[in-house]
Amino acid sequence: MNAANRVAANTLILYGRMLLTMGITLYSTRLVLNALGSTDYGIYNLVAGIIVMLSFLNTAMATSSQRYLSFHQGRKDLQKQREVFTNSFFLHIVIGAIIVVALEVAGLFLFDGFLNIPADRIDSAQVIYHYMAVTVFFTVITVPFNGLLTAHENMLWVAFVNIIETLLKLGIALFLYTLSSDRLVVYGILTASIVVVSFVLYSVFCFRKYPECTFKGVMKPEPGFVKELAGFAGWNLFGALCGMGRNQGLALILNLFFGTVVNAAYGIANQVGSQLQFFSRTMLRALNPQIMKSEGADDRERMLRLSMMASKFGFFLLSFFAIPIIFEMEAILRFWLKEVPPNTVIFCQLILLGALANQLTIGLQSAMQAYGNIKWYQTIVGSVIIFNLPLAYVLLKFFKVDAYIVLVSYVIIELLACFLRMVFVKYKLGLSFSIYIQKVYLKEMLPILGCVLLNIVMINVFDFSYRFVLTAIVSGFIYIGLIYLFGLEPHERSLIKNSFDKIKGKIKGL
Repeated sequence: MNAANRVAANTLILYGRMLLTMGITLYSTRLVLNALGSTDYGIYNLVAGIIVMLSFLNTAMATSSQRYLSFHQGRKDLQKQREVFTNSFFLHIVIGAIIVVALEVAGLFLFDGFLNIPADRIDSAQVIYHYMAVTVFFTVITVPFNGLLTAHENMLWVAFVNIIETLLKLGIALFLYTLSSDRLVVYGILTASIVVVSFVLYSVFCFRKYPECTFKGVMKPEPGFVKELAGFAGWNLFGALCGMGRNQGLALILNLFFGTVVNAAYGIANQVGSQLQFFSRTMLRALNPQIMKSEGADDRERMLRLSMMASKFGFFLLSFFAIPIIFEMEAILRFWLKEVPPNTVIFCQLILLGALANQLTIGLQSAMQAYGNIKWYQTIVGSVIIFNLPLAYVLLKFFKVDAYIVLVSYVIIELLACFLRMVFVKYKLGLSFSIYIQKVYLKEMLPILGCVLLNIVMINVFDFSYRFVLTAIVSGFIYIGLIYLFGLEPHERSLIKNSFDKIKGKIKGL
């Protein structure tokens, strides 16, 4: 299977997984919210979120392992791939142990009057925290296996494990309704245990499937190579921690000023944002190995071309769903949750706007990862992102702004980070601003403007129950047409046309 067909096949597999898991996850969230109530759901998102956010580091740290594996695959060096895996596995065992100890120490301070949690729920919150702190170790040591699967572009097993995780979460949500005891504690413990199941499924498969996946040499690491991996992973981790710290830090700041009910709204907004970003992340995950392999094969022109394609298509994929949802957010949330916590509508809309801003340069993040020298990139871009926390505190403490203004600052910070990514890729990799603007931004402008205007017309002309269904359908069809006519390069339109012709040929041959 050639590279283009492999990317297409993996994208289809991951999208099938995503559609299934997203629907189940959104339904599970509704069940959990109803079973726990707004206060306990807010406590879970606040306390467990401090640890659950580390599961998102799985993707960030897996990029480090995957980058080196894909890079040496591009050079066709199997021995080097073995060294990458064994040294990476050792490194993540050490990282996992350090994080667990750090979380347990931090827990001594978090529950000593720092978190704004009702007194009668402190004990339950502490139980959740301790159980989930332990499972962080399994989250971290799963990373090399995840990176290995991505480097081999084996998205089928990744999709299988993700579906198992989602079904287990649904089972837990349904199980809550059978309990008369403390549902919050049971939910936290069972959700944490899913991480262990995932580790077993990933590790057993990789050890059986890939020759570079071996225990031989894990306990005899090469100091020089570990240092190189640790340097790259460390700076990559710093960037990811800035992003995760910003998201969870905003939850803590909102909690300090407004209490746990606002945390429920913020948690739901993050849930909506993360689910919709699966669309663009899925495409990026399919493209990333090819971006890394191109750099390993010294084909920077192809690497930059794929990075620009990732940015453009990532934005289109997210905006396809995000724009009609932003306009119909209130009706959709009422349909989904029935009882919508205060501030949830505006929080969700602003989180999606921030996600759209991030997609403008999402491919350039992969380009910098492929390049490898990311110290100053992660330092500057990460610092700008984490600056959102003191900015939010100042706005709330001294200017007494409404809660949603914190998320307005979130969108502005994302736009600034986009500009900085462009600056780094220009000076480190030689991509000109004018080419990026021409190939990405200008191609996005007409389709996005047309879609926004259409949605404005729809919500002002029509007014009936379930209007959001009509809005989504009409907006989707028109947006696809606008993207095809104005958003694609001629060779991209030809590629799509050829793909449809092949599909039609296979259907006729059945």
